[in-house]
Amino acid sequence: MGKKSAPRKVAETEAFAVGRMLRGSPQKLNLVAASIRGKKVERALTELEFSKKKAAEDVRKVLQSAIANAENNHNLDVDSLVVSEATVGKNLVMKRFRARARGRVGKILKPFSQIRIVVREHEENA
Repeated sequence: MGKKSAPRKVAETEAFAVGRMLRGSPQKLNLVAASIRGKKVERALTELEFSKKKAAEDVRKVLQSAIANAENNHNLDVDSLVVSEATVGKNLVMKRFRARARGRVGKILKPFSQIRIVVREHEENA
């Protein structure tokens, strides 16, 4: 007697991947995530490949993971996948201090974020 399998968190034609503990603020990561929302995955991968933003590398890795999950775990067609969601959230914030004049300190905040990318199989109307 094994455990019952957990219900799927997304629809049958969807797959997702989550990237956690990504170094950088959620605001900066969301700029990159907004650029791929609603696009076909091959177009999104190309856009992330040539983006100058540092966060684009992390988003590209998570998107490739979501594509691999769709292909290997859910038997979805890779050529018809579309990025349906790309949500960004806050994670922990490392707090550091820097010595300042007259015995005071300056606060340094080093934020981490997380991203969840959902890809959906899109039916082409031919």
